[in-house]
Amino acid sequence: MTRTRKRARRDDSEPTNAGDTSPDDAAPQPSTAIHAAESPPAAANNGDASPRRGRGRPKKSSKRKDRVAEPMSPESERRLTRQQQAAEQNGHVNSSVGPGPEWETVVRVVPAMDAVVKVFCVHTDPNFSLPWQRKRQYSSSSSGFIIGGRRVLTNAHSVEHHTQVKLKKRGSDTKYLATVLAIGTECDIALLTVNDDEFWEGVTPVEFGDLPALQDAVTVVGYPIGGDTISVTSGVVSRIEVLSYVHATTELLGLQVLISAFIDAAINSGNSGGPAFNDKGKCVGIAFQSLKHDDAENIGYVIPTPVIKHFIGDYEKNGVYTGFPVLGIEWQKMENPDLRVAMGMASDQKGVRIRRIEPTAPESEVLKSSDILLSFDGVKIANDGTIPFRDGERIGFSYLVSQKYTGDKTLVKVLRDSKVLEFKIKLQPHKRLIPAHINGKPPSYYIVAGFVFSAVSVPYLRSEYGKDYEYEAPVKLLDRHMHAMAESPDEQLVVISQVLVADINIGYEDIVNTQVITFNGKPVKNLKSLANMVESCKDEYLKFELEYQQVVVVKTETAKAATLDILAMHCIPSAMSDDLKP
Repeated sequence: MTRTRKRARRDDSEPTNAGDTSPDDAAPQPSTAIHAAESPPAAANNGDASPRRGRGRPKKSSKRKDRVAEPMSPESERRLTRQQQAAEQNGHVNSSVGPGPEWETVVRVVPAMDAVVKVFCVHTDPNFSLPWQRKRQYSSSSSGFIIGGRRVLTNAHSVEHHTQVKLKKRGSDTKYLATVLAIGTECDIALLTVNDDEFWEGVTPVEFGDLPALQDAVTVVGYPIGGDTISVTSGVVSRIEVLSYVHATTELLGLQVLISAFIDAAINSGNSGGPAFNDKGKCVGIAFQSLKHDDAENIGYVIPTPVIKHFIGDYEKNGVYTGFPVLGIEWQKMENPDLRVAMGMASDQKGVRIRRIEPTAPESEVLKSSDILLSFDGVKIANDGTIPFRDGERIGFSYLVSQKYTGDKTLVKVLRDSKVLEFKIKLQPHKRLIPAHINGKPPSYYIVAGFVFSAVSVPYLRSEYGKDYEYEAPVKLLDRHMHAMAESPDEQLVVISQVLVADINIGYEDIVNTQVITFNGKPVKNLKSLANMVESCKDEYLKFELEYQQVVVVKTETAKAATLDILAMHCIPSAMSDDLKP
């Protein structure tokens, strides 16, 4: 996704050089990149029918409009005739000779390229430092593609916190307003549609192919930075495994694509949401992130078709996106032979040890810590947590879980006290104490006596501490983020994010992002319960116990009176967000 603060205005008043060739006119180039095995189209520059081997730009004609081409010498004419005859013998026909140019037949091989669209989005991100307002809007561009049912797929991060979304087809000068139907945060996919019938005219939807094999050629098509027209990036599938999706901090099946070095650029910003085609012109994935590391170059990642079809199937089944379910456990490898013997495993038994179970997960009612998970839906799990995937390949067993839908039931087999037990479990989405997203909603807040209380989320940490929040945030918050589990579905981690300085809070000004443990001796379950307790408090003092045994005490009557003045001073419309109001 390419982000811009201001849109540059193009000056269309300048005359175009008659000898220049625009990228859209050079149709043979992207088609050749997709079908590398085919013969390259003949170059049309200067009447030369032989393929151009240089990688530089074609020579431009002189900018002088009054210049007249000089007549060829007889020797030049004979040389040109010999070149044309040689090109015809090799199967290359000059585009200026014959019934029609060769590139037309090449383009028809991959009609799906016309289904790739450019996505223009205006975002208005929430302001977690000042949660009663939003940040300044900005624009971005990315890629997408048309599928059946008058729908368009792109990345979730391409339309996150959108204010307006527009689509433009290849070769068109019109932008069409789009509607966001669903956003899948875990899989980084969004589903769009356009109400204007004109948008769907003359477009063939993209067809999905099977999951590719290692070393299969793929071609990513999109609109990356560096130009306004469509771009083609070719590479090969170098790895297939369960990997981390950066946008949602989840793990799903993904394709690692090695871009052809010295030929194509990596999957850059703006390519996000573009389709990855196989050599048959069928879509095998969506480009969504790239690896930026000093020791690795030209590596991009693609969301494979199983994940895409799961997202589409979830939306079609439920009318909304419900998410990918999880098993709700943390597990340990059983590769050590002494550990297996100590846990009562037979020599022919394999599995993983359950370390912890999320209290909010349905399986917490039947599974126990130290159970050995032997199989999932009849598929045996190895001691390292992998399962057979394809010929000669293995993959993490979480792949099996990700193929299920929310509410599906599954059969698990566990070893407990040397006995094999079977349980049917209903799968549900993951409930995080610190959620990875706020799902497009404005952040919650509550203010009293200048103390701004907020609920912690990953976007909140990223806003406060930057993209390297995993290194910059306080250790206490990071520990809760990485290891803590919610005890109830509505539990939140509540902090004093900042203190709006006033006379009543003298001495507390330095409190920043500190967790609130209790209020007047009662545990703080979530932000809404804290706001209700404070608003209904009849005690003389408001007493907040914070982490590290810190205490904040203010007089109740004075605090509530001072709140109105503080709100007016900082132009804050309300002491609490709308979702906290009764």
